[in-house]
Amino acid sequence: MDHLVRFDVLHIGPVTITSTVINTWIVMILLFAAVKLLTRGGFHERPRGAQVVIEMLVEFIYGLLEGAMGKEGRRYLWIVGSLFVFILAMNLSWFIPGFVPPTTDIMTTAALAITTIILTHVMGIRKKGFGGYLKNYASPVIIMLPMNILEELVKPFSLAIRLFGNMFGEKTVVTILAILVPLVLPVPVMMLGLLIDVARDVVARRLTFIEDAE
Repeated sequence: MDHLVRFDVLHIGPVTITSTVINTWIVMILLFAAVKLLTRGGFHERPRGAQVVIEMLVEFIYGLLEGAMGKEGRRYLWIVGSLFVFILAMNLSWFIPGFVPPTTDIMTTAALAITTIILTHVMGIRKKGFGGYLKNYASPVIIMLPMNILEELVKPFSLAIRLFGNMFGEKTVVTILAILVPLVLPVPVMMLGLLIDVARDVVARRLTFIEDAE
């Protein structure tokens, strides 16, 4: 089970570089390379080739946002879309032999959760102003103030543990299945787990963002 958890790779003074950091950078480099490759031909009025795939992805995320916020939700594509693609890429790295997906490390999912919460608060303040944003915590009645504050404090833990628990648990199960039934059973379970995890995590982050930004 050692390959399911992060391990130290090198030390730079007092700083320890773990396998999670290295693997995250590898995923980011691959993402940048993929974007460069897919967009090298530019964009055309009549989509063709890679542009079709990109526009399908954008329309899919637009659908998620518009379903909850209407047309105004499109302005948040850069946040939700970035999270969706980044989390999907990290989860898909599961299929690289010997590669430990960054999302099986609680430090990665915690960082994503904290980043999401900070962004939602910043966007909420920009939209409503500081005073108007604070009033949200006293709605629908002032007595709800402690509960609303507690909810905000719990959200980062909820988002972090959800993704970490799903990925680490499924990685553990698939590893055991790979030992017991090599090649036959693990792959379908991996595919199903990835689809469910990404969809569930992105929807949770979208709802968190919408609640705080509106």
